[in-house]
Amino acid sequence: MFNIGDKIVYPMHGAGIIEGIEEKEILGEKRKYYIMKMPIGDMSVMIPVDSVDEIGVREIISNEEISKVINILKGEMTHMPQNWNRRYRANMEKIKSGDIFEIAVVVRNLMLRDAEKSLSTGERKMLNSAKQILISEIVLSTEYTQEETEKLIDEAVNCV
Repeated sequence: MFNIGDKIVYPMHGAGIIEGIEEKEILGEKRKYYIMKMPIGDMSVMIPVDSVDEIGVREIISNEEISKVINILKGEMTHMPQNWNRRYRANMEKIKSGDIFEIAVVVRNLMLRDAEKSLSTGERKMLNSAKQILISEIVLSTEYTQEETEKLIDEAVNCV
């Protein structure tokens, strides 16, 4: 069970801070929800308290784990399927996992691929989404601003 003020990650959405726990009736069913405020985009998300485990909600990574994320971003592109559809599905699975290290791999691979030959519209959207998820968690784990975090990611990937 999380508490108000806890920093958590909601897979596919990113990191945020629990600002409240409320009971709401939706479609005739009363449930408790975490009200999570996202640092980017000034958005709030309601997460059903009883579904946290199956959704994959977790605490944000520690400051020490940020260096592992940066090292992944500095790494070389790993093998990706040549087929666009297979590549897209493989990357989507990594993003859905909610694992920041897997998301860092997706961001690195898509940024490097974009530098080589530009991405399709679908992959560009995926890159932007994965990058925002990464940024939101790093911002909450450190004292960096959104802009500083984006620059950190760009510089790490471009060092290769």
